[in-house]
Parts: sequence; structure tokens; C-alpha cells
Amino acid sequence: MDFVVWLDNVDRYAGGLVGGKGANLGEMVRLKLPVPFGFVITTNSFNKFLEINRIKETVWQMANDCDVDNTQQLMDTSKKIKDLIIQQEIPQIIKSAISDAYRNLSYSQTVMDEKLMHLISAGRDPAVVAVRSSATTEDLPSASFAGQQASFLNVKGQKDLEDKVKKAWASLYEPRAIFYRRKHGFKTSSIALVVQKMISSDKSGVMFTVNPSTGDNVILIEATWGLGETLVSGEVEPDRYIVSRDKQILEKYIGRKNRMKVRDPASDRTVEIDVPSNKIDSAVLTDEEILNLAEYGLQLENHYKKPQDVEFAIERNRIYVVQTRAVTTEIKKQRVEVSGEPILKGVGSSPGQASGVVRIINSVDDLTKIQPGNILVTKMTSPDMVVAMSKCRAIIADDGGITAHASIVGREMGLPVVVGTQNATKVLKDGQIVTVDAYNGLVYPGNVEIPAPSEAHTKKDIEVAKRMEEGVIYPHVKRTKTAVKVNLVFADNLEDIAYKSDGVGLLRIEHLITKAGIHPAKLIREGKAEEYIQILLDGIEPIVKAFHIKPVWVRTLDARSDEFRNLSGGEDEPQEANPMLGWHGIRRSLDDVAILKAEFTAIKRLHEQGFDNVHIMLPFVISVDEFFEAKEIAKEVGLPTTAKIGIMVETPAAAITVEDFCREGVDFISFGTNDLSQLTLGVDRNNAKIAHLFRETHPAVEMMIKSVVDICKEYDVETSVCGEAPSNILEFVEFLVKVGINSISVEMDAIDKVRNEVAKVEEEMAAY
Repeated sequence: MDFVVWLDNVDRYAGGLVGGKGANLGEMVRLKLPVPFGFVITTNSFNKFLEINRIKETVWQMANDCDVDNTQQLMDTSKKIKDLIIQQEIPQIIKSAISDAYRNLSYSQTVMDEKLMHLISAGRDPAVVAVRSSATTEDLPSASFAGQQASFLNVKGQKDLEDKVKKAWASLYEPRAIFYRRKHGFKTSSIALVVQKMISSDKSGVMFTVNPSTGDNVILIEATWGLGETLVSGEVEPDRYIVSRDKQILEKYIGRKNRMKVRDPASDRTVEIDVPSNKIDSAVLTDEEILNLAEYGLQLENHYKKPQDVEFAIERNRIYVVQTRAVTTEIKKQRVEVSGEPILKGVGSSPGQASGVVRIINSVDDLTKIQPGNILVTKMTSPDMVVAMSKCRAIIADDGGITAHASIVGREMGLPVVVGTQNATKVLKDGQIVTVDAYNGLVYPGNVEIPAPSEAHTKKDIEVAKRMEEGVIYPHVKRTKTAVKVNLVFADNLEDIAYKSDGVGLLRIEHLITKAGIHPAKLIREGKAEEYIQILLDGIEPIVKAFHIKPVWVRTLDARSDEFRNLSGGEDEPQEANPMLGWHGIRRSLDDVAILKAEFTAIKRLHEQGFDNVHIMLPFVISVDEFFEAKEIAKEVGLPTTAKIGIMVETPAAAITVEDFCREGVDFISFGTNDLSQLTLGVDRNNAKIAHLFRETHPAVEMMIKSVVDICKEYDVETSVCGEAPSNILEFVEFLVKVGINSISVEMDAIDKVRNEVAKVEEEMAAY
């Protein structure tokens, strides 16, 4: 069991072991970006710590029994859990692993033998490090969990490190973290800790590769002097730089930065000092630094295929990238005409508009004043205010910018936020009614009627829903002979995608299970199959309802043995040398047949409710016998014939024997291009040494796909593809259309791009 792993042995798929932050840092190391050297204390360490100290069930029960909307109960529960964790001893086996890694980090960047390490370390101080939380529910595509767990800077010495490790572990149960997880539907979570050499930043900041408050396709950078804490906490007005995607500096706004936090070399502690007078109104970043940062941002966006939120630090003119994650919200700013004279102006960092009663919050003690529907006005929000923020209609802050805590959380909660007003807490009065126009960063006295852009959007949604109910396709969506479907995880943004896609080509249920926080096998063992069925129904029903007459293909459980280990009950998962080629997909479902029966039962109930557009897809199939056995189980459960059963073609075995499946009556097939390419080429795409050999467009892969499509046409079996390739490679889309595939299922943000490419190829083919 790995209690510690080095960042250069981690990639973005290791989130279950190293948390979201750790996984992204490891991925950046592999990309050879300038990441501070370090290691991760894994989730195994935290889980073993709870287990050996016999507090795991107690902590889990306390957190889940807590009424998070009862502020006092939430605070009391948090304190009890944190005290319980901090009071425990770190087991020696974990302590030794941390100690060895810390010594290597302090005195060497390679592992050495004990005697040599002793000689090197003699008379030298250990490294000053940063200890940062990396929870398994952190830095997700849909929620950043900004500031929910603790991080510690300027940590020095083994004793100090062990103390901060326990405090960082305990911070998984801060009131704000318990509340935030509950509101996002996560019942359990684990935590890893990233330990890196401390960067004593002269400058620091945050970069977005898309403007998160307007959706403009530019790079936005905010920067300040010293450590980045003052930026995220909103204590200063940062510089703001806007760069075009062809790396032209379009705009510079120089903020007033009068305070900064730095490391005090005498005490090895973080101190806050005045910014020298000649720097207060001076640009933090040089043009060269701005353009170098933009290059890193574009590199990360191209790698992850999604806009990124990147944190950086600069020490002695050297840039370090210290974090990246997906931008969790992307909103198009819309201009509205408002009559009246505003009393405050700032930066609209989370669009929207709302009216309400002002509540001035000068400290955490004032939070009890907040009632549902109030406008929270403060110098700047902190993570401890999340509970109160969730009750508000809008937020106004004196300080901060687009990267401040209020802005990030406001965008995730859908709250209008205006920051950088400078004096809102002085101009506004407690109990005053105001109207917040966060589209334009303005605050008006009284209840002002603003023609919100969302009204037009709502009318469009109603019209879309009505037309879909009538079976009419929304008029401005270009129709194609080859259907363009979408891959889904959760029932998010359905109103934006249901009308313009032709169905769901892949609905993954693994994330519904992760969100519930408990392993299906545990539920089955405890006689709670009904609870598992309900988890599936709650996640799937809104999707099949939104897509109505369009097909939704639900893939049965395909979790590898290392992916659910952090769930409640996941500790019983087997240890496999190569989980990718191990006990998952249909082979596991036919062994854990009660789990498969529960999944079939959920689909059966949806059909009984009239949702006959939902169907079943079996993953990682290699034999027609597996398909036959699954069909027999479906009959035993009473699955109606209206529910189609298809297979994933992601193994060469399934591709080569596809005619056997057609003869056995398979209703449809869908290519999983990732696994099919890996298994055909014998290439692990996560192995940095050979990843360049991985190619979905390899002739062998394309020949296999064409052969399968040709055979399926003979038997009138529908063909589709739901791997990543079509979302990222337009040439591959062209190939699929030309071989005659029936549908292409892609990620949400690729629907329009792929639809246009399909239409272009079809038009070219029709011209010949």
C-alpha cells in the first residue's frame, strides 16, 4: 500500500490516490511544466490513520448525521471531528514513510541509501515546505471546492510537518467543507496532502484560459505582490491582464496593492507587510511574464481539452505553476439597459441580478444576521461564510477580483457577485434595499427593475421543452444524417444540450455511485439493493425525461477495482496488478449478479413509468456468451422488450467476433475508442514513455472499426462511438462519417464543433 508517492509518479487519473490537486500536479510534471518538487501523502495514509485509530465509522457517522443547515450543529460537529482526528497518533508505518520522503525532499531529488543521506543531511536545515490539501472531491469539472480544506505554508522540520499533516487531515471536516460536500451530494470523501518545496513568491496570481465571468475567449490573469493568499482572499485589488489567444496583450488594469504576505526568513513564518510605496500602483508582471504564463495556460488547455484555472508563483524571476483545474463555470455576459443612477460600481465577477435587504458582515460572528434572500455585503468573503452565502440572493464585496473566493463560489452557486467596490461596507447601510446588477458590476438603491437576460433564455427553454414534447426538433440546430449524441455523467445543463443533441450515447453510472459515497457491493451485502436502485433512478430519470423521445444509452457498472476503493465499503476491493485488464465491466457484473439485477431493475422501472427511450449498454465484452448470459438475467428481472440491449466494442475480441453478437440479436454497438486503441496497439496511453504511440487513427484501429460497421449494416444493427477521439480529432469524425457510422457521441462542449464537421463531410459526400 502506497502511503507516499512522488509527483513524477502521478498522473491525472490517480485522483483516488492523490486527490484532484495532486493528480493535476503530477500531470503537469509529466508535461515538463515548472512545478515545485514534491510528494503526496496519499489517501491510503489518511484512510489507514482512521482505521488503525478505530475512528473511521465514528467520523463518517458524525458527518452524515449532521444537519448542515443548522449552523450551530454544523460548527459543533466539525469541532468534535477535528479534535478527534488531531488527538490521534500518526501510525509509525505512515510516519516513517512521510519522514523518509521529507528527508529526500530536503537533501536530494533522488532516493539515496541511508548512510549517504545521513552524511548529506548532517548540519543542514530541513526544507521549508508547503502542505496543501488535495481531497478526492476537489478540483472537479463541475465544482472547485475552493478553499474548503486547509493548506499550510512555511512548514519546517519533521515535528512541524506531522502537526500540520494532522491539522490538514482534520480540515476535511471544516464546517464549510462538510456543508459544501453535502450540498453537492457527496456523502464521503478522502484526502491526500501535497508536500512541496516552499516557493517564497515575489509575485503570484491566477490565470483563466477563458474569462469565467463573461465567457469571452481570452486569457485573463490576475496578479499581486508576495504570496497568493491575499489574492484569493480578496484582501487587495489585483492587477488584471487580458491576453488574446494568439498571445497579444489586449488590456492591462493596474490595481492598488497596498498589503502583501511574504515568508519571514528569520522565523520561517508567513507575515503581512506593507507593499513598498513605489510598487503599490506599479504593474506586477512584465510583458514577458504575461506572455510566458499565457503559453503555459494554452498548453494546459490543449492538454486537458477544457478551459483551465491555473495558479502560479514567481520567485527570483522564475515562474512556477502550482495548480491547475478545470474552469467550473463559463457564463456568457449579456448587456442590459437599466434606468437609474448606481450608488456603487465594481467588477461583475459572477453575472446575474437580484434585489434584497443588505446585511453588513464585518466578521464571522455577524453571519447569524443573514436570512434567506438577503444581500451579503462584506469586505471579502472567506470559506467560513459558504453556509451563509448559500442563503443569499447576491454578494457585494469591498475588495477582490475575478479570482477571489466570493467570485469563484458565487459562480458555482449561480449568485450575482460584485467585487472591488472599495467601500460598499461604508456606503451601504444594514437593512437597506438595493438591486445588484452583476452583469455590469453596478449596485442601485431600492428595488430596481432590470430586464434580466435570463428571461429571454427562460422563454427559449420553455419553447424548446414544448417543441421537444411535440417531437419537433429545435429549428436552428443543423440536422445531419449521422446522429450527434452526447456523453453524460450527471443531469447538469440539460436545457442547453437536450435540444441540440440527438440523444445520449453514453451515460456513465459510476459517477452517480461516487456521488452517493457508498460501494454498490456494500449495499447489496447489507440487503440494501433498493437503495442502490434508488440512487440510479434519481440520477437517470431527469436525463431520460429531458431527452424524452431521444435514446439514452446507460452503461452498466464499469468501475475498476482501484476506482471505488475510497467509497464506504470500497476497502474490500481486490488488489490487482493491472486493474485496466482486470475485474471490471461485464465480467464483474456476471460475478456480482445482484448488482447487475439492480441496474436492470432500475431501467425496468423507468420503462414502467413510460420512459421507453432508455436502454442498456454492456461494457468490456469479449464473448457472445457474456451477452447471452446478460440477456437471460434481463429476462429473469422482467426487463421489457422495449428496453434495447447493446454492447461496447472496446476489445479486439468483440470487434473480431461482432457477427456472432449480431446473430445473437444485439440491438446496437458502440465503440470505446480509448480501450480499443490501447488493446489493439498494446499501448498504455498513461505511460509517458510510450504515450506518443497511442493513436485512435492508427490504420489497424480504423480497419477494425470499418469492418465492424460493415458487418453491423448487413444485420441492420445500429453503430455508434462514444470514446474521446471524435471530441478531439475532427479527421476521425470525417473517417467515421465516411464509413457510415449511425451516430457519434461526444462531450458536451464538442457537440456544435462535431455537428458542423459531420454536416460538412456529408455535404461533400453528397456532391460526388
